[in-house]
Amino acid sequence: MYMSDNMITTTKFYNRFQTVVPLEIRKKMNISPDDIIEWHINDYGKVELNFRTKVTEKDIVGMIKEKLPYDAVEIKKRGAKGLK
Repeated sequence: MYMSDNMITTTKFYNRFQTVVPLEIRKKMNISPDDIIEWHINDYGKVELNFRTKVTEKDIVGMIKEKLPYDAVEIKKRGAKGLK
């Protein structure tokens, strides 16, 4: 998602390099406590973040098309990528 306004906010790192996503960003990006942050360094050396919802077992119900036994880890990975 592209943010049209130039919002600048800062945070600091705490013990174990933990930090907090600022409230303004959490609201604008509709972030929930179980969401996941994907970190990426682009071709220009800049860090890009992508927020996504954690995939749960409820999310993958009905996606299983394989016969038993099936690889639950692989199915969950496919679900995280939006694949069926």
